[in-house]
Amino acid sequence: MPDALDATPYDALLLLSFGGPEGPDDVVPFLENVTRGRGIPKERLKEVGQHYFLFGGVSPINDQNRALLQALREDFAAHGLDLPVYWGNRNWAPYLTDTLREMAADGHRRVLVLATSAYASYSGCRQYRENLADALATLQAEGVQTPAVDKLRHYFNHPGFVEPMIDGVLRALADLPEDVRAGAHIAFTTHSIPTAAADTSGPAESHGDGGAYVAQHLDVARLIADAVRERTGVDHPWQLVYQSRSGAPHIPWLEPDICDHLEERHAAGVPAVVMAPIGFVSDHMEVLYDLDTEAKAKAEELGLPVRRSATVGADPRFAAAVRELILERAAVERGREVTPCALGALGPSHNVCPVGCCPARAPRPAAAGADSPYA
Repeated sequence: MPDALDATPYDALLLLSFGGPEGPDDVVPFLENVTRGRGIPKERLKEVGQHYFLFGGVSPINDQNRALLQALREDFAAHGLDLPVYWGNRNWAPYLTDTLREMAADGHRRVLVLATSAYASYSGCRQYRENLADALATLQAEGVQTPAVDKLRHYFNHPGFVEPMIDGVLRALADLPEDVRAGAHIAFTTHSIPTAAADTSGPAESHGDGGAYVAQHLDVARLIADAVRERTGVDHPWQLVYQSRSGAPHIPWLEPDICDHLEERHAAGVPAVVMAPIGFVSDHMEVLYDLDTEAKAKAEELGLPVRRSATVGADPRFAAAVRELILERAAVERGREVTPCALGALGPSHNVCPVGCCPARAPRPAAAGADSPYA
């Protein structure tokens, strides 16, 4: 096999995602999985689940992951990369533990993991690593020979992730009425998280004042804004804003919220806004509800023209980026010198999460990192 297409020592890829309900009867059990251990009453979960019930109790995330699986398999086949791709979720079928059990039964011994979260944070990285550790512990208790598991590095600034978002913002701007297009503001959105979690995101040297989470999003926002200026000749003002806050109101979370931001921009005389959800890989429920439903309703109330740009989803450029990330990591594991592909000021992320990276409030075992109990 040519070295450029050599994925050894890896023999499989695992697409690891959040999961979501696929019918009304799934909504509360799914939310029970998400909130397990927090003691939230079922009646409260039914209230929270109204977002899902508005869409027939179906989250789009599972179909979007199926589309990404297909895109990855087609890309690998087209480029001669012989690497099977599996799919497992944290909170709904196909469950991570079941998928790892299947992979072990199929004889896989060295697995790479692609998480559907591009940035550093506890919920976007370490929690997935904790889920991997839990699944591996379960299988070991069953007597299963578990595979060694590594996680692909954060890909927030890989060209195959950034370029589709640039195109999405350009299309959204072009869809605005011509008389407001040049003055449009770009609101780059991502999931709000507690400020304490943001401040400790990424390696220890990145902690403080939003940590790696905010720094990485700002870097991507600058990349997109600069590309839009270069391709249109218009320097659109922009800001990083947040959405999808949950949790106790007395705990500080990253702000401003997108709806508050729309009100503020409207009061400042901005003629239009493009909402660009750079923090999300695909158009899952939080994008469809918090932006396409709630934020658009706020914009209509204000009389403010808005458009929402597309997420990356199953774009062929993203599938190609995953292939490149796999081959890059495989070459590193074989001792080859590699120049990682990354845009922006921050450079490529680490391959192995160091000790102290995105710490949990209560320490738990986490696989695929320097502190992993699974060598």
